Amino acid sequence: MKKLRRLFTNLSPQRAILLYYFLALAAATLLLSLPFFYQTDGISFIDTLFVAASSISVTGLSTVTIVETFNVSGYILLMFLMNLGGIGIMAVGTLLWILLGRRIGVKERRQIITDNAQYKMSGAVKLVLDIITLLIAVEVAGALIYISYFYMQSGDLAHAILHGTFLSVSATTNGGLDLYSNSLTHLEGNLFIEIPVMCQIILGAIGYPVLIELKHFFSKHSPGFRFSLFTKVTTSTYGLLLLAGTILIYLLEAAKYFEGKNILSSVMTSMFLSASTRSGGITTVAVEQLTETTQLIMSVLMFIGASPSSAGGGIRTTTFAILILFLISFSRGRQHINIFQRRLAKKDIERAFAVFTLAVALVFAGILTVLIADGHQFTLTQIIFEVTSAFGTTGTSTGITEQLSGLSKAVIMIFMFIGRIGFVSFLLSIAGRQRELTYKYSEERLMVG
Repeated sequence: MKKLRRLFTNLSPQRAILLYYFLALAAATLLLSLPFFYQTDGISFIDTLFVAASSISVTGLSTVTIVETFNVSGYILLMFLMNLGGIGIMAVGTLLWILLGRRIGVKERRQIITDNAQYKMSGAVKLVLDIITLLIAVEVAGALIYISYFYMQSGDLAHAILHGTFLSVSATTNGGLDLYSNSLTHLEGNLFIEIPVMCQIILGAIGYPVLIELKHFFSKHSPGFRFSLFTKVTTSTYGLLLLAGTILIYLLEAAKYFEGKNILSSVMTSMFLSASTRSGGITTVAVEQLTETTQLIMSVLMFIGASPSSAGGGIRTTTFAILILFLISFSRGRQHINIFQRRLAKKDIERAFAVFTLAVALVFAGILTVLIADGHQFTLTQIIFEVTSAFGTTGTSTGITEQLSGLSKAVIMIFMFIGRIGFVSFLLSIAGRQRELTYKYSEERLMVG
């Protein structure tokens, strides 16, 4: 027992986070195995594990139809799991520690900042409380809008509360699960639903520190407030990706899916799809109706994913921004990357390249594995879309998830898990504790290119 306690005590923050998410996955799988949450006799273990992983990682891919499988109790459990994954294991754990009156020590603070991709331990607990408060506020605001709409449409208050609340939680946490068999395709062109859902997806994916800084910016108690470099880079990158995705999707589908449709509605649908690729998973268009070129563009956007310290996955917007900025600086013969009158740290540039390189290799290996297992029944584009959707914790699918083999489902679950805990945390948890060499070799140039 002492050895086990010592092992847990000596775990690095990255490995501790990985362990906590594994424990959460095990607990979620155990709960979802209970017949109490099902309309029928339940589902297979692999499907139970898959739904649990999808909920905890707030991805949204599912091997079963949620509305036909679970009952109301099951829907409530799924909402809880999506909130747990969206807010973060350490954030929820910290809240419990505070409610129980437990002291938050240095070890716990290190785990909090690791789970939220932060560098400074000061203000870690306040960060967690701000994240929880903001997400709940966004969920409540969205739920009120959706409940009002669904009640006006159906006249059934219980139905409106259930569907409105579930949709709000799914959109805010970027969970992607829905209580329909076709996501929100039946509501395409309905701006009363599309706009708030899109806003919630953006708020959940743009990065919690950004939301907290926006709160301080509009606060009367913060005169002369200035946005951090993180907020400036993430919001500008996020905005450019959203705009680029909207334009590309519209142009590629103008003569295809959008042919004969209203321009405003088509642009809104394109924007919704672009926003959803950040990690939303909710869609108003059946993806299989889009061209393969559009699906590949969406796959690239899902691979990039959301911002750090958010509900999304992927390589993250800051990684993508650093790569682009490096290429621009390198082409101009500059030794440093300057952005918003600041110089980026060399360590962050190296980390960005490491993340991108290893992510490409990992995703390629995943695509190859699924292709070997299920290539006889699915196209390469469908498999690329499914794997990148899992890696970016997006949850959008071309409709092949339920038909995947056991091996392919396992691959998808691994990618969902990696996407949620963060690629950097995953790599550091595998590598173990970092040790700096106490010696240096002589430097020598090597021809490249």
